Amino acid sequence: MATLKVPAHVPPPSEDAEQLRKAFEGWGTNERLIIDILAHRNAAQRNLIRKTYAEAYGEDLLKSLEKELSSDFERAVLLFTLDPAERDAYLANEATKRFTSSNCVIMEIACTRSSIELFNVRKAYHARYKKSLEEDVAYHTTGEYRKLLVPLVSAFRYEGEEVNMTLAKSEAKILRDKISDKHYCDEEVVRILTTRSKAQLNATLNHYNNAFGNAINKDLKADPNDEFLKLLRATIKCLTVPEKYFEKVLRQAINKLGTDEWALARVVTTRAEVDMVRIKEEYLRRNSVTLEKAIAGDTSGDYERMLLALIGAGDV
Repeated sequence: MATLKVPAHVPPPSEDAEQLRKAFEGWGTNERLIIDILAHRNAAQRNLIRKTYAEAYGEDLLKSLEKELSSDFERAVLLFTLDPAERDAYLANEATKRFTSSNCVIMEIACTRSSIELFNVRKAYHARYKKSLEEDVAYHTTGEYRKLLVPLVSAFRYEGEEVNMTLAKSEAKILRDKISDKHYCDEEVVRILTTRSKAQLNATLNHYNNAFGNAINKDLKADPNDEFLKLLRATIKCLTVPEKYFEKVLRQAINKLGTDEWALARVVTTRAEVDMVRIKEEYLRRNSVTLEKAIAGDTSGDYERMLLALIGAGDV
């Protein structure tokens, strides 16, 4: 469930574009007007506003926003204004760069998007960077990370609910045997995690838990400091209980000494139209404090207002 609040009567994109232009003109920028419009329009509506704005003023709305805004607020607004596939392509590209590299962000995009969404990310990546997401991930990773991440970003999983219980039992045993032998990056482990549907994986991991008396992620904690095992556990969480994965990312981002603004903005902007309701419920259950309160206590100004609007705080 999304937390994005769109008004019952949305003005035409030409009116929104005109209002945004007014927000940029004169002395100082009208940040509140920018939030009132962009934080309360869905992806299709934002795309139309961008198109209309470019036709009317001969400039990409993103360029205008870049000129007018700054810091964490700028990043949150720009990320949310982007089309979701374009945004993911940008985040994935950023995650392959030396100073902003993150195997976890690549995995997150690959595992928490639907097959069609991930396919659209790959198309957007081609269009924007004139190369494939797969080749960049392969080039910027090595060893076991490359072995796991390249097939994850290349995947096109079956999306249905059908499950083969015989297969679930046999593959649960394969996973158990490989993990017991500490063959964490065995090709069979990689094959199962990168090709099976999410419904099939859930069945396999439920059987693993029932048959062997332990959740798979507990068995993958043999060495808590092993970074590849951390990535493997996060992969399984993303594929099976994404709200728990995102809750942890938010908790760590907010509780860190000096908030991890990139992680906070990434999760809020990418999940506001998807499953932020479930993430908020999980956050409250895990931390005994609402996500709204946690964000308000850790951010300020227009950046705080933008994030709170996206997670559904306040009225439209």
